[in-house]
Formats: sequence, structure tokens, C-alpha cells
Amino acid sequence: MGLNLAASLTQVLRLDDVSQVGHARRVVQKLAEQHGFATADAGRAALVATELASNVLKHAQRGELHLRVLAHGSQPGIELIAVDRAHGFDLPSCLVDGYSTGGTQGIGLGAVSRLAQVFDVHADAQGAVVLARLYRQDDQGKDVRVGVSQHSLHDDPACGDSWHVTLDGQRVSALVVDGLGHGEEAERAARAGVDAFVQAPFTPPQQLLGELHHAMGGTRGGAVAIAQYDGERDSLAFIGIGNIGATLVGGDRPRGLASHPGIVGGQYRKGQVFDYAHLKGHLLVMFSDGLQTRWNLQTYPGLAHRHPAVIAAVLHRDFCRGRDDVTVLVIDLEAVHG
Repeated sequence: MGLNLAASLTQVLRLDDVSQVGHARRVVQKLAEQHGFATADAGRAALVATELASNVLKHAQRGELHLRVLAHGSQPGIELIAVDRAHGFDLPSCLVDGYSTGGTQGIGLGAVSRLAQVFDVHADAQGAVVLARLYRQDDQGKDVRVGVSQHSLHDDPACGDSWHVTLDGQRVSALVVDGLGHGEEAERAARAGVDAFVQAPFTPPQQLLGELHHAMGGTRGGAVAIAQYDGERDSLAFIGIGNIGATLVGGDRPRGLASHPGIVGGQYRKGQVFDYAHLKGHLLVMFSDGLQTRWNLQTYPGLAHRHPAVIAAVLHRDFCRGRDDVTVLVIDLEAVHG
């Protein structure tokens, strides 16, 4: 049924030395080849990685390159996001070929914008976030305007957070689950929840939560939030147990979505479904407690209109607590609305 967006961890490559440009290029080329990119397409991905990494070092001296497999459909893509904390980033100039803040040739961002099927950027006083999504040249699929930044504590191979999004016509069902603690046992709890969710993601939310509760019963349990949006009715149903945050961004002011205390797979009182209407043009942001709650997109001029992947990266950059697994999921309801 529909299109499934499966969880994939964000891989972070640190950039603070010119030698890491070559490393980034090799990692991305290998990742592309592993996911079925032909030689020319893998080379295109490697060139984008080179340009993004070089651009960070030229104007910021240090930063990160975030990599994620776009694990949906029969032809996955590769997402690259350059993140830095430089000040005074002249975005319009950087997009012109031949310009460089570092006094070098500066073929970077203009080339990236042509090589990638999806390109977007946000620059503010804290730095810049540059997105490039690459798909195989024969992939006729449409880019999905869903962004995720998912990181395990201390880059542990196991992550206690997970998520899943299913799109079916104008309907979307989204899950974020945070297994108690972190590491392998937390990951097992989260995975049990995801496995139950994917069986029937459009089951009424209260019933679906009950099915996750049953599936997670043999694990340490965790926090769960489920959001189901119907574009035809322009309405959203939300249910949450535990400390998964959720916010609707749009209109006059952001709206926080209420969750109830408890542990799915452990003990909680009956969850309540909350309904929200007239959401065309809104963003849905769901996040685990590895992210601070005090963010407000209105303090970032223009950010709400950027690609959801850029928004997720900016929120992770500025509000990650750094002491737990963290997931930020951003969905553009306008795009789902069709």
C-alpha cells in the first residue's frame, strides 16, 4: 500500500581538514554503488560530496557532512547535507560559478545545484545548511518532501529511536518511537513498534497504538507518537504516549500536539486521539526527547519554506541535547495535500 519511507540513520562525516574531502568522496561513491547507482550516477554523487565538503572547509574551516539513504521505493536515493557554523555566508554569491569565499576556484554550490535532482540551502547567523538529494538518472519518481535527521548517541551502531512514514494518495501516516534508554535493547523495542506499525499504518490511531503496545510487550517499551493526515479532508489525527514531541507549524503560531504519560509496551492509561483541521500549508514536526523543545521556526526567517530535510538539519544543529539518541521528522503537509 502506498509508498513506505523506512528509517535510515544519518551518518556524520566530520570536516576539519582538507584530507577529509577525499574521504567524503570515497564514502559517498561507495554508498551510491551499494544502493544500485550506475558508475556515472555514483560519480555524480561523489562529485557533489567533494564540492560540499570543499565548500565547508573554504568558508567555515570546519563542519559536517550528513549522509542518509533515501530508503523508499525500488530505487533508493542518497541525501547529502553540509552543515557548518560559519558567520557571514554570502549565499547568492556562492551560487555563482567562479566565486569563492576562500580565494580558490569556487565551482562548488553552482555545480551542486545542477548535479543534484534536489538542491536547497538555508543560511543564518549560526551558519549554513546545504541539501543535495541524488537519484539515479533513470528514476522518474517524485522527490518526497519529508525530512529526517536521526542520530544515535555517540554514533552507536544501535539506535533506540526509529520512525516510519507511509504515503497513500493524499493520506500520510507517520510514526516516531523512542525505545527506553539507548543501545541494542532500546533499538529492539523501537523496531518491534515499527514492525507492528507497517502492517496496517492507516488503522484508526487508538487501535494502532494498542497493536504497538502488544508488539512491544516483550521489550523494555518506549514512547510512541502516531500522526495520520488526510489531505482530502485536510485533517490530522494524533495520539502520543511518552515524551515524543510534535508541533504543527503554520498559521499565526505553532501548535504543540499533546501526548499522555506512560510507556508503550509497559503501562499507560488509555491514549486519547486529538484532531486538527485546516492544515493546508502547515509543517508537521515530530521529534524524540534527544531534541530540546524550546525551538521556534519563526525565529529563522524563511526556514519554514525550505525543504523539510533542511529544516530537520537546522533543528538538529541548534537544539540537539547531545546526551541521547535524537530524531527530527519534518513533513510538508502541503505537498501531501496535492
